Amino acid sequence: MDEALTVLVTGATGFIGRRLVPALLEAGHDVRAMTRDPRSYDGPGDSVHGDVSDPDSLVEALAGTDVAIYLVHSLDDADFERKDADSARNFAVAAAEAGLRQIVYLGGLGDEDEELSPHLRSRREVEVLLGGTGVPVTVLRAAIVVGEGSISWELTRQLVKNLPGMVVPRWASTPTQPIAADDVIRYLVGVTGLEEAYGRVFEIGGPEQMTYLEMLQVASEVTTGQRVPILKVPVLTPRLSSYWLALVTDVDVTTGRNLIASMGTKVVVTDRSIEELVPGDPLPYDEAVRRALEEASLRG
Repeated sequence: MDEALTVLVTGATGFIGRRLVPALLEAGHDVRAMTRDPRSYDGPGDSVHGDVSDPDSLVEALAGTDVAIYLVHSLDDADFERKDADSARNFAVAAAEAGLRQIVYLGGLGDEDEELSPHLRSRREVEVLLGGTGVPVTVLRAAIVVGEGSISWELTRQLVKNLPGMVVPRWASTPTQPIAADDVIRYLVGVTGLEEAYGRVFEIGGPEQMTYLEMLQVASEVTTGQRVPILKVPVLTPRLSSYWLALVTDVDVTTGRNLIASMGTKVVVTDRSIEELVPGDPLPYDEAVRRALEEASLRG
């Protein structure tokens, strides 16, 4: 798509947002980086004030915008389902009033026929709520995104770094399909303003379906040159797992518990139709790990 658009990125300072803003600018778009405190924003694009929990603040942020990319979630909040639903409703109303052409949302993979975790169930609810006022929504559903700053990746990296061996529960054998942060950005930019993507849901992932156990082993090989010893145990509840993670990583208990509750659900790509609209070969997991480690070392 050759047309330059005005694109609002919510969560512009977050893991995905800070990568996405420069990529959209490079693609020729005018970008508004929405944050709750624009004065502290030091990234590219035009910083604007906006808070999805405050409907009035969205009016000015969305005025004159063509496309909004919605990257908001509240996993660190015990009441995240209600909070995220209310925020999505606010944004959908403001987007319709501003006459947006499209909302792009990064959601989560998971088979509709399975019982989804509260985290994944919330992501699906947000998909529906964002489209509730008639603005076409494009959804990209992903599993674990591998990149420096991703909470899921940080769990993996810190476990491999901090433990000489690991005891893992049954969810470590659940299949997933990690994707490199670079590929997520490529897909988000690719569907922005693309009319063929309006009102559609796409699944995105890397080339490999892996268990969490395999992810840990590959990350260990790339990081240390050897596989960390791992012992599987039959029972380790999400609550106990979250306390364990809080002891050996810097991820807080609430966020850890909400993530772990989703790890018993198979999250793999079953539809590759995104590649028809945004062609390209996604990076393999080991290369995604190398890039994440390199970025971390550059950041110091």
